[in-house]
Amino acid sequence: MKTVLTFLRNYKKEAILSPTFKLMESLMDLITPLVVAAIINKGIVNADFTYVVQSFFFLILLAALGLGFSFTAQWFAAKASVGVATELRQSLFDHIQSLSCSELDTIGTDTLITRMTSDVNQVQNGVNMTLRLLLRSPFIVFGAMIMAFTIDFKCALIFAVIIPILSVVVYGIMLMSIPLFSKVQSSLDTLLGTTRENLTGVRVVRAFCKEKESIDEFDRQSEALTKMNEFVGRLSALMNPATYALINIATIFLIREGAIRVNIGGIAQGDLVALYNYMAQIIVELIKLASLIITINKALACAKRVESVLDVKPGMTYPDSILTESDSDIEVEFRNVSFSYAGSDEDAITDISFSVKKGQTVGIIGGTGSGKSTIVNLIPRFYDATSGQVLVNGQDVKTYTEGSLIKRVGVVPQKAVLFEGTIRDNMLWGNEDATDEDIWNALETAQGREVVEGKDNKLDERVSQGGRNFSGGQKQRLTIARALVRKPEILILDDSASALDFATDLKLRRAIAGLDGNMTVFIVSQRASSVRAADMILVLDDGKIAGHGTHDELLESCEVYQEIYYSQAPEERKNKTVNRKEALA
Repeated sequence: MKTVLTFLRNYKKEAILSPTFKLMESLMDLITPLVVAAIINKGIVNADFTYVVQSFFFLILLAALGLGFSFTAQWFAAKASVGVATELRQSLFDHIQSLSCSELDTIGTDTLITRMTSDVNQVQNGVNMTLRLLLRSPFIVFGAMIMAFTIDFKCALIFAVIIPILSVVVYGIMLMSIPLFSKVQSSLDTLLGTTRENLTGVRVVRAFCKEKESIDEFDRQSEALTKMNEFVGRLSALMNPATYALINIATIFLIREGAIRVNIGGIAQGDLVALYNYMAQIIVELIKLASLIITINKALACAKRVESVLDVKPGMTYPDSILTESDSDIEVEFRNVSFSYAGSDEDAITDISFSVKKGQTVGIIGGTGSGKSTIVNLIPRFYDATSGQVLVNGQDVKTYTEGSLIKRVGVVPQKAVLFEGTIRDNMLWGNEDATDEDIWNALETAQGREVVEGKDNKLDERVSQGGRNFSGGQKQRLTIARALVRKPEILILDDSASALDFATDLKLRRAIAGLDGNMTVFIVSQRASSVRAADMILVLDDGKIAGHGTHDELLESCEVYQEIYYSQAPEERKNKTVNRKEALA
């Protein structure tokens, strides 16, 4: 909650004025029973119609003032709560952007979405209700008790007894509710994760006829969330009957004691009506307080969840200034690098060492889970090596200032991601200063020119969220073009041509190889044909380098590479066997 209070400091005026005007409205409510008592005691008893009319118009004035104070308080409360929620959401988003991939993997996408949306909305409601009602309800309750003492001491003792008992009941239920609301939000995280997974993979679900299983799983988690909400709701619902019972018991004692006091002439009839009105006000305010406490409990639980994300410290630090770069002709170098993902006991890669000269093309091949993507993700420092050093242009990647390293690298991830907007908007992610000519040149190299030229609006063609209006191959070509627009010193193609046919893949590699400049290229692929022409091929097996060299060298010396290559080109294995037999003959 400290974080929320920090943002509330920016709205000190609103945070003060809102409850102030609400208290002024409460004061109008507390005066009203006294006016009603005066109407009965002086106007009705004495048959003074003029006094009754004057008092009636005075009641209307009190109501109008109360309404004006209420509107003003609501305006200030809304301004403060919306402002706090906006700044909190922005701060949370900015903080998430500063976290490394390792922290994002640990926290999880689903819970981050929930905390930025549902949790922040609950905090906003909590701030709004707190500013409006947190002081009003206690003020009315204790104000009613004080006003009761001004009318009659003995009757007011009933107020003095019942209010502390009510406070204990309300506070006890609140203490039990807060941790349960946190569990409710956690269950919402789980449900959101299932929903997101099923919506993202809806085609796979339908391809395997798993609609019923998906619905059953959603129903199970939805039912668990419902039961949790019902349990918390039942606990919170105890507040209304408990407070009603206590207040009604107090009312019975008040009427009994009041009737006796009226009979002996201790108080007037109007005073008893005023006392009853104050008791009625307490009932109304306790109902409001019950709802307020539920809202505040939810807000507190959600605020803690938001704070838990804000408390996560970014695992990567950056120096303020970059060191002088070396004149080495080595573009990328790994020195005994090992890495393990957060929560994993095993290394994804172990003791990796190699160096790549500027302008070279490096192919990385290996079985699934062998660590290919892990290696290239360490180059732009998406992750930090657990041990060893990763150097770019002769300098440790950890010594680069924030953003300076990634500007040198163009990354095309395994999953092609396009953003909603236009094709031009997506291309400008690579270089916001790029001209249309730069974009068309990049598209030509990425074999995507024909894709864009085939659209009615060319570069201004709309891209749906996630690029749903493009095929898999088209999206891959556009994402490759986006990386090429940057004109990077290092280009990383992380299995980014998997949706391309062999002919297009070949044209792409030849076009990249023919680019002007001294760009170093890393090609991660399952296809031996994609890395065959590379200056150096790294063969990975279970997170370790099983071999490195050119295609011909590896065919002679690396069994892992031979197995991969001949499994994809069995006719060459057959030809090799035939040639060997002929040679022996």
